[in-house]
Amino acid sequence: MRLASLRDVMFGYGDVPCLEEANVEIHSNEFVAVTGPNGAAKTTLLKLALGLLQPWRGTAEISSTNREGGKLVVGYVPQQIASFNSGFPSNVLEFVQSGRYGRGSWLRRMRKNDREAVEKALLLTDTLHLRNRKIGELSGGQKQRICLARALALSPDLYVLDEPTTGMDKESRARFYELMRNEVREKGKTVVMVTHHLSEVEPELDRLITLERKEESGWRCCTTTSCSGHFVPAGSLRC
Repeated sequence: MRLASLRDVMFGYGDVPCLEEANVEIHSNEFVAVTGPNGAAKTTLLKLALGLLQPWRGTAEISSTNREGGKLVVGYVPQQIASFNSGFPSNVLEFVQSGRYGRGSWLRRMRKNDREAVEKALLLTDTLHLRNRKIGELSGGQKQRICLARALALSPDLYVLDEPTTGMDKESRARFYELMRNEVREKGKTVVMVTHHLSEVEPELDRLITLERKEESGWRCCTTTSCSGHFVPAGSLRC
């Protein structure tokens, strides 16, 4: 099932396009990485796919339903995690718990399954020991991990992660990639992740989207390739 797509999309800031002729499809039950040099409009590509930005030209669509016919739940972890300042009022436990309200009313009480999901998310991201700390007291890497914990607690259909391993060491990154692969393989989730550690994560991927510059124009060539044979290879798609 197609969850999100860009068709012939152009977008830029000011009057200068930074992304041109972008054609991308994201399907359910796949692990996709987005890569490219610094400044290659990777974050912009994610925001367009999520509907957070509107294209100048072309169409950007995201499904309203998941493959079971229910509401599509998206867990988005942006890149600027360090923007949490020292005055942020919540502690870690409250922040991660807030992810559970994405699947229900903000007014309902936390149930047993909610508390279990939150504790599991904290354990998986090695942040359980931080649960009573204020957000603003944490390091950048710790803030990154609690945002991932919140997304895991939400248990979304679609994870959209913008450089989620910032501040992690190599061992922590490896555990994270395995965790995301398990979300896809065992739970049928979809993961779209911007990364600069392609060689580390590539064995876990189903597809790779690479942004490249054509001549002196905007970033316009998204080459989608089959990576590791988790799915039947479908060749390459130039977009």
